Amino acid sequence: MHNPIDQAKQQAADVIRRAFAAAADKLNGEPPAFVIEVPADNAHGDFACNAALAGAKAFRMPPRKIAEILAESADLQGTVFSRLEIAGPGFINFFLGDGFCADVVRAILEDGESYGRTDFGGGQKYMVEFVSANPTGPMHLGNARGGALGDCLASVLDAAGYDVTREFYVNDAGNQIAKFAKSLEARYLQLYQEGIEFPEDGYQGEDIIQRAKEFAAIHGDAYLTADSESRRKALVDYALPLNIEGLERDLHTYRIDYDVWFRESSLYADGLVDKVIGMLRDRGAIYEQDGAVWYKATDFGGEKDEVLVRANGIPTYFAADIAYHYNKFAIRGFDRVINVWGADHHGHVARLKGAMDAIGLDGSKLDIVLMQLVRLVRDGEPVRMSKRTGKAITLTDLLEEIPIDAARFYFNLREPKSQFEFDLDLAVKQSSENPVYYVQYAHARICSILKVLAEDGVDLANVKNADFSLLTEADEVALIKFLAKLPAEINAAAREYDPARITRYTVDLAGMFHRFYTSCRVRGCTLELCTARAGLCLATRQVIKNCLTLLKINAPETM
Repeated sequence: MHNPIDQAKQQAADVIRRAFAAAADKLNGEPPAFVIEVPADNAHGDFACNAALAGAKAFRMPPRKIAEILAESADLQGTVFSRLEIAGPGFINFFLGDGFCADVVRAILEDGESYGRTDFGGGQKYMVEFVSANPTGPMHLGNARGGALGDCLASVLDAAGYDVTREFYVNDAGNQIAKFAKSLEARYLQLYQEGIEFPEDGYQGEDIIQRAKEFAAIHGDAYLTADSESRRKALVDYALPLNIEGLERDLHTYRIDYDVWFRESSLYADGLVDKVIGMLRDRGAIYEQDGAVWYKATDFGGEKDEVLVRANGIPTYFAADIAYHYNKFAIRGFDRVINVWGADHHGHVARLKGAMDAIGLDGSKLDIVLMQLVRLVRDGEPVRMSKRTGKAITLTDLLEEIPIDAARFYFNLREPKSQFEFDLDLAVKQSSENPVYYVQYAHARICSILKVLAEDGVDLANVKNADFSLLTEADEVALIKFLAKLPAEINAAAREYDPARITRYTVDLAGMFHRFYTSCRVRGCTLELCTARAGLCLATRQVIKNCLTLLKINAPETM
């Protein structure tokens, strides 16, 4: 796997280290730690080094003087650099030579579908848990964004060399299931008896009525005379698997397939909830008050102490959550766990990380990505209700109105903590204003260009042997240097938990290709130059496709 930017950085660092060794008689002391960075303004070079500034104290010399000594001692022979310059107080700026661009195009054509992938993560075991919607009803709009973010984050982590597991936590125990059971029971009884009141805190959705009717169609009034506990159990045993199956089906339609569907109920069946409560008790981290068992959250960074076991003896959701994360770390051995949550769960972050510390694990290995909700707009006005149902918009409603490509692309267009408007009209617009259309059109346009070139007799099968040193026009060089950034972008997206970097990179790449194609004639030039530019087109198409594949978005050949 090629990583042109990292490889160039390594060469620049080697140049500096050799320069320090060569100038040992003039720079008496231990060479300092330094960094090689990509400047914001490429007028300052392709890479910048702060070695001279970092060494000022050790060498007791002005940074610019150190930079001059290093520049005199630097040897660029055999590297991708053509020259270096000293700037400002003592930065050493490196400029890439023409050979770099040729190497990048060849590397992309050689790596193909694997271009962009790195070993940054070193195979560490990472889990990404996301969506985890209650199985008591349909998925809402927040799940739509959380699904796209979590799935794309898992994808970039995988591309960056981590061993990634996607997980859905099925809340099939506790209060929400008890409420689900009461709601189903009321709707079932209402089918046969008048005057049955619906619980004030019950689930009001149409889906509850539908499940009760389906159950009645199978069992009739057989459960009217059953005791309430048996009736509720039968209703839940029927409805819950269907709801979970529906979640799995809807998420698969959204192109999300989980490695693990973990059931909360297994934590009780395996005795893990009791085990972690016992562990907290042994560590002096709990106390009893008013008949309930409390966790000393304030001793571990929480804002207030939390109930673990209610006075009626039933553990709280938080107790199960501690057990669940103990399972992730201590039993399944994940090096790091990432949860994608809505921003309204902000207050739960510190207490859960603290609870990991309290049971002897490392809470710093639990990372929470907080996600803001998205506001849907149509004709410039907020949209809250589905046209079809008149109810709150669900994931299914959304995907009936806009393409899956658009949904995944838009929900992953901004970093998780950002708020933004999802314009339903723009998402289906076939113009350059629509970013997903803009990117897909760039891919289709390149396919069309390559088809014409093949018809002209350009040998695309052997284009990797073209003379890419001919690609020296400004827009060609800019495009190639941008293509070279993909592995570094994937690493940054993984490091920052921001998969939207790849979406934005793809939009920028499409724009750079359009500019290149406008300013550089691919047809009507010499055969050698035409073949080299055909190779650049192939490389660009490959990178666009790799990015879209990473995001699970189609790369059409025609539009």
